[in-house]
Amino acid sequence: MKKTFLSLLFILALFASITTQAQTGSLSDVAFMEGRWRGTFNGGPIEAAWIAPVGDNLTGFMRMMKDNKVTMYEMLIFEQTEQGPIVLVKHFKPGLVGQEEKDKSDRYKFIEAGKEKALFEKEDGSIRIIYEKRGKDQLAIQRGNQKDGKWTFADLFVFNRVK
Repeated sequence: MKKTFLSLLFILALFASITTQAQTGSLSDVAFMEGRWRGTFNGGPIEAAWIAPVGDNLTGFMRMMKDNKVTMYEMLIFEQTEQGPIVLVKHFKPGLVGQEEKDKSDRYKFIEAGKEKALFEKEDGSIRIIYEKRGKDQLAIQRGNQKDGKWTFADLFVFNRVK
């Protein structure tokens, strides 16, 4: 009886450990984003690049253009924390004029990940973002909003790998 009880406790502890790891995630859950990507947005080209995770971060940027002029730059930093990865985002207008306050950034917490797909939620709970690799050479970023108590998502950016 005692052995059975101890075995059951061990199995429960192991399951709890696996469940906790799955909920916290790691930078390996977003490593699929590595590379250089190009698409279109708002009538102009958009480019993105992410470098492979090293240590506690994965770093990326986007450049949006229209009529051969930049409309916005975006820095995206995925940082590993004890609670899982977070995404820190800062937007800049032409001339590298920051849109957020100097010491502020949009912050997104990790919700869950699947195969080459990761879901994050803005700190205030207003927006969810899905990063998803679709096939070998396509990357999509979807934006989700709550509608009638459910999250609905639409493609925000769709990129093809630059070779």
